[in-house]
Amino acid sequence: MAAVLFAATAVPGVAMAQNMGQEQVKTGNAGMSMHDRREAARQGKETKKGNDEQKPALYPQATREEPKDTASRSGLKKLQKLQDTYQKQDNDGAIAQALEIGNDAGSNAYEKSFAFLIAGTAAADKDDQAAAADYFAKALAANGLSNDDYYTAMFNLAVIQYGLDRYPDALATLDRFLSETKSDKPEAMNLKGGILMGMERYDDAAALYTGLLAKKPADKALLMNAVAAYQSADKGDKAMELLGQAQAKGLLTTKDEYRSLYVSYINADRDKDAVKVIEDGVAKGIIPASPELAKDYMVLGQKAFYNEDDATAIEMYKRAMPMAADGEAALNLAKLYAASGKTAEAKAAAQQALEKGVKDTAGAKKLAGAK
Repeated sequence: MAAVLFAATAVPGVAMAQNMGQEQVKTGNAGMSMHDRREAARQGKETKKGNDEQKPALYPQATREEPKDTASRSGLKKLQKLQDTYQKQDNDGAIAQALEIGNDAGSNAYEKSFAFLIAGTAAADKDDQAAAADYFAKALAANGLSNDDYYTAMFNLAVIQYGLDRYPDALATLDRFLSETKSDKPEAMNLKGGILMGMERYDDAAALYTGLLAKKPADKALLMNAVAAYQSADKGDKAMELLGQAQAKGLLTTKDEYRSLYVSYINADRDKDAVKVIEDGVAKGIIPASPELAKDYMVLGQKAFYNEDDATAIEMYKRAMPMAADGEAALNLAKLYAASGKTAEAKAAAQQALEKGVKDTAGAKKLAGAK
């Protein structure tokens, strides 16, 4: 699952960009690359007041009252020095300066919050996610940031907690974020789904993803997340239904996605539907000939045989035979031909079985007419 960390800016004279790009949350990378983040920081030249006038609020429905503190004259100099250190890619130096500001009883709420915000970002750059989580939490506790920065830090904290497998903490942080911001950003909802999956609350995750999918039915990522949640909840019928809808919409584009659907059909004894899915995938060039596909055809052949549908069984083994890793499909085909009185076909199939290798060599030789 991917998450997008939201973004924010600045103090008077000091720009702090935390615009985070799309990252796999489980990697523990809590934001955009260090180079990109620093570049964004270098480009921020407006004052906080100017920024607020020029851009809409990220969280216009936030219930939190905006703090009135700004950097003091002496504090501003410290923050400017801190920002310069961060831009020079001196993460250790930036963290040390940030902690000095944050732990100084003389620093006001804004200065403390902003310093811890930079410390958290620098720690994330170092891939020290536990420290980043601690610093972001302290930035929130100091309660001096604008709503944009405050809730950005809160979302970042939830992502980092998720990446550290601290699922209950991540859920509490994210639920607070959603409650206070009234946000319905897809990134936040996707993150919540991932957290619920991590907590093994599969039914809740499935319900969440299904609700999101109802609003964005062509979103393949949401659909596959919903499928995974239903499968984890042992509700294969629901997963199969979604995969079938995805195929009908042309959303299945990989071999594994197709296989997930047709194996579901096989397990549900909907073998004809399974064959149609395979044929569709093969026709589109998505499912290649392979030993794995041969084994799946052999399963279908075996099921057809036990259902006394020899014609289908023969067809499945014929499809499996050329791509199989051994001669077992050919031997089964030979046995079916022999049982139906097709001696010549049985000999030919048995000979191919011997050439590719089988466990029952004697049986294959007998069918091939070899001595």
